[in-house]
Amino acid sequence: MSNQADELRDLPFPRSAPMEPPVEWAELREKCPFAAVRLPSGDRARMLTRYEDVRKVLTDPRFSRDLARPDAARLTTAGDQGFMNARRPGVDITDGPGHTRWRRLVGRTFTMKRVEGLRPRIGAMVDELLDAMTAHQGRPVDLVPNLALPLPVGVICELLGVPASDQGRFTEWANQMLSLTRYDADEVAAGRAEFAAYMTGLIAAKRAEPGDDLLSELISVTDAEDGRLSEAELLATSMSLLAAGHETTASMIGKMAAILLSHRERYETLLADPSLVPAAVEEVIRFDAMSEFGLPRYATETVEVGESVVEKGTTVLLSLQAANRDQSVFASPETWDAHRGDNHHLGFSAGAHFCMGSPLARVELQEVLAGLLRRLPTLRLAVPAEQLRRREGLLVGGYESVPVTW
Repeated sequence: MSNQADELRDLPFPRSAPMEPPVEWAELREKCPFAAVRLPSGDRARMLTRYEDVRKVLTDPRFSRDLARPDAARLTTAGDQGFMNARRPGVDITDGPGHTRWRRLVGRTFTMKRVEGLRPRIGAMVDELLDAMTAHQGRPVDLVPNLALPLPVGVICELLGVPASDQGRFTEWANQMLSLTRYDADEVAAGRAEFAAYMTGLIAAKRAEPGDDLLSELISVTDAEDGRLSEAELLATSMSLLAAGHETTASMIGKMAAILLSHRERYETLLADPSLVPAAVEEVIRFDAMSEFGLPRYATETVEVGESVVEKGTTVLLSLQAANRDQSVFASPETWDAHRGDNHHLGFSAGAHFCMGSPLARVELQEVLAGLLRRLPTLRLAVPAEQLRRREGLLVGGYESVPVTW
């Protein structure tokens, strides 16, 4: 490899402003698409930044999500970021036939029809939250606790059949599961155990009295005579759906507001033509540049990727956000464009691990944006965009707060 490819770069890269991509992304795409990087743990990995290279790895089964390997790089020494990407006792859903089996079974219950059927309810929940938000006597109002977080928490809990009285407990559990440095290893283990105990109890209650919800349907798959979800897989699935099912969307709602309101002509474009909302949501996802690391994969064989050879045992970080700004794929990639057509971004991954929750995330983001445009046409940021505070120490980024006024 070239000397430049072997030059070790520390992650995360510095940024000039919270929403701006690191300058290293463009440099690496052009000159060093297989960069050597050092993670906060001190472990070394390789980073891919070109669209075609990233897509190649996402769709190649020789790259595994199982990071519980002794030679796999760790993002950090704190937390348990392997929870979402590692095999565990009784759980065979990470890669290969086990993942295919799991995806087929869960996909039968987590359907597009079910998600689209939720759209009116999601729209009503957005209006309820905006009613409460606009009733505030004082401004500015923080969009995160008033809209961005409670909406996806409420939606995923309602979908799974979690009692409304318990919904407030999931945010901290989700943060612990997705922690990089915010919690230490003992706090993560304790939170995971508490979360697992709660879900075990809920599964038992649903088994005794099934409801018209996703968790009850997953239990029926587990309890069928030819049941192919183990009890451990059922528990892991329900925990992952609850954690990832609200944290990623909550983060994106805040980022969407910041992207549109930091250059308010973007919001005004949508006010003039609300039919652009679906395309605008896709462009927000493509344009998002707040990820620090990307998706990790482990090479189970030596594989050629583009101009590079990925040796067996290498941990590769796939920078989806850097790939989404590849000028060989996207015209004027540094420009946000609500009229962009054929927006084949990688924001929801690709291949066998394409995000199963993407239809739900899209509906939630579309309903939030449509609600804001309809109810708050004068909406604007209450602070300069560069003063927005990033969330630190979690795998899922975003903002701690997004103060707005109108």
